[in-house]
Amino acid sequence: MDIIWLGQASFKIKGKTATVVTDPYDPSIGLKLPKNLDAQVVLISHNHRDHNNSGAILGEPLVISGPGEYEKLGVTVLGIPTFHDNTSGSERGPNTIYYFQIDGINFVHLGDLGHVLTEEQLEFIDDVDILMVPVGSVYTIDGKRAAQVVSQLEPKVVIPMHYKIPELSINLEGPESFLKEMGAENATPQPKLSITKDKLPEETTVVLLDKS
Repeated sequence: MDIIWLGQASFKIKGKTATVVTDPYDPSIGLKLPKNLDAQVVLISHNHRDHNNSGAILGEPLVISGPGEYEKLGVTVLGIPTFHDNTSGSERGPNTIYYFQIDGINFVHLGDLGHVLTEEQLEFIDDVDILMVPVGSVYTIDGKRAAQVVSQLEPKVVIPMHYKIPELSINLEGPESFLKEMGAENATPQPKLSITKDKLPEETTVVLLDKS
């Protein structure tokens, strides 16, 4: 399996039988998605322009944009309702986090989560192999709270997302605060993460990805 970061909260996760794309964005934010980007499943965490450009994905994907249970080509998805802020959605509305499985690997994609998780939300999530967590503050949790969510979920691999990179026109913080909280200041960005279930680390490991 290959995991490629496309910028913001968007990833391409290419498994054996299906490809999942998360939170594809509109080019108005200064970033561009790869040309000819196709997938069988598209996950949309919330209806903001830097997360909801499902029309950019080729093919005829199953587009999932809210809570519920879904399945396609062996990819199972559970959408769990959360909020885009820490005031029960009063500022920025709802956000859906996705707990999904591809090739036997369990993912959690937090979208634009704005708070630490509640006990009720945690009840829906069992083992987490790979966690995609926003760390750029401003519109989401910051580095400190992101580290708290990591502690709540205890994943094997953590991939920070939704932080400031040079081309992005949205004002966010960089990943440095989160990396410091995780003791991973020396993490070296890599172009992609290639992983299988049997190659997952035993202890929580931060993986920093370059934008593809």
